[in-house]
Amino acid sequence: MNQQVIDGVSAIRLFVSSLERAVEFYREKLGLRLTAQDESLYAVFQLHNVTLILEPVESTDAEFKELVARFTGVSFGTADIRSAYDRLSAAGVHFHRPPEKQVWGGILAHFHDPDHNVLTLVQPPPQS
Repeated sequence: MNQQVIDGVSAIRLFVSSLERAVEFYREKLGLRLTAQDESLYAVFQLHNVTLILEPVESTDAEFKELVARFTGVSFGTADIRSAYDRLSAAGVHFHRPPEKQVWGGILAHFHDPDHNVLTLVQPPPQS
């Protein structure tokens, strides 16, 4: 296959046990812009370059343990991780530990949402 058929990441889906609690966290604590919501089915947040969709999963659902309270691989970028870390911590966001410089030059800090989905705050390495 020589021709590229994928243009980029369109949306990221995260699964939560309480949509109401998750919307409050992502909107109020992280400061994301809620653009659409069906109070029982989904909530949509539009970031600069990607759409974040939250979907509730009942704790009795067979897939609950696979979808909720896990490392998501979702990273939120910031140019000033120390400032973002301080602001989010003051807002009640729980980080696993303070930001740490990585061997590849960037700085990371992992935090979790109310359902213990692990998310990452990342500051890219300086451009040389």
